[in-house]
Amino acid sequence: MSHIKPSGPIDTRALFAPLHQELLMMLRTLAPEDWRRQTRAPRWLVGDVVAHLIDSAIRRLSIERDGHAPVAADGPITSNAELTAFLDGLNAEWVAASRRISPRLSIEWLDIVGRQLCDLVESADLHGTARFPVAWAGESHSPAWFDIGREYTERWHHHQQIAEAVGAPLLTGRRWLHPVLDVSVRALPHAYRWVEAPATTSVTFEITGEAGGQWTLVREAAGWRLFTGALDHAASHIRLDQDLAWRMFFKQRSRDDVLAAMAVGGRIDLAQPFAGVLAVMA
Repeated sequence: MSHIKPSGPIDTRALFAPLHQELLMMLRTLAPEDWRRQTRAPRWLVGDVVAHLIDSAIRRLSIERDGHAPVAADGPITSNAELTAFLDGLNAEWVAASRRISPRLSIEWLDIVGRQLCDLVESADLHGTARFPVAWAGESHSPAWFDIGREYTERWHHHQQIAEAVGAPLLTGRRWLHPVLDVSVRALPHAYRWVEAPATTSVTFEITGEAGGQWTLVREAAGWRLFTGALDHAASHIRLDQDLAWRMFFKQRSRDDVLAAMAVGGRIDLAQPFAGVLAVMA
């Protein structure tokens, strides 16, 4: 296993401020009708996505910085489906109310809370324990770096949704996209949890393109473990373009689309679970 090493922490803290500025610059160029353009999010227009970004920043600041108690569900949450439904409800409430707010005021508000969020993230201890675990990775407890990385991928993804809707350039250079991919592949051990294989069986994933990389899952006694790098003797080797990869992680491409596009060397049965991997709650 000389070509791989255990996947370690990712520090995305320094990306929040420049990503925030990229978003503000784009929003300030938009005409009023651009705010009403449909995004890939089925029920959200451009203005709705901006409202959600304001909401998510406010919630994190209120809970993590100010110690404010989060809104509780009406009853116990016992599954990812129930958690997703609860969060979707919170998001919908805020977005509906925010349609009363003008684009100008939305930008001003986003600027204020966005800068405060950047300050919060930049001062965070990467090795502390996150207030909320990364549920799409199947974790009940997560280190802070993983939760911060998840927050970065979400805000980057919403930037893409807005940019696509208004015809602005996407942020797909290595600086922006590689960390998104590196965080998203942390879903792989959870996605493969039901895949049985002898110990030391390995599956290598290669995402091609400027922002791509190579990662390998290895079957150990306790389950599948993620490594950075590739193994020449992997039982299965999967290759996928970076554009399709990030769209798959964020539920923009169907399983059939991914299966048809990815190149597989070795065992096909070990490659098939990859086509359903998500790095969002669903």
